[in-house]
Amino acid sequence: MSHDDFGLGLHDINNAGVYAIDTSDISALSAAMRDADLKVIRIDLDGVSDKRTLLARLAAQLDFPAGFGGNWDALADNLRDLQWLPANGYALFLADVDALRAGAGKEFDTLLDILDEASRDWVGRDVPFWVFLSQSA
Repeated sequence: MSHDDFGLGLHDINNAGVYAIDTSDISALSAAMRDADLKVIRIDLDGVSDKRTLLARLAAQLDFPAGFGGNWDALADNLRDLQWLPANGYALFLADVDALRAGAGKEFDTLLDILDEASRDWVGRDVPFWVFLSQSA
């Protein structure tokens, strides 16, 4: 599958952002992102239904530095930094978001806002930052 098979314009950094995808697309899209020389990180959110667990899971799977504040501001700051994960660009795959969306709708919306802001910040520095959210099968 080529980059353009997804219809997202993956070759254009200005299209980077937050997208909902089918779980079945994760493997092919991950491969396309690796082919584009981006750091691909899969974050399993299965069973995550509250803010505290979400922030802990993100901090652990993104290997946030010690002292992560465990709040929305700290998440936003760390997502705009990532100096401990040097790369030409990033593709985050947040898998199984349905429990979070169902159990913590407001927190889910806040997460989407933070991810979108981080993506725009990275693109402003000419670094692609893609986020793909999928529901469990």
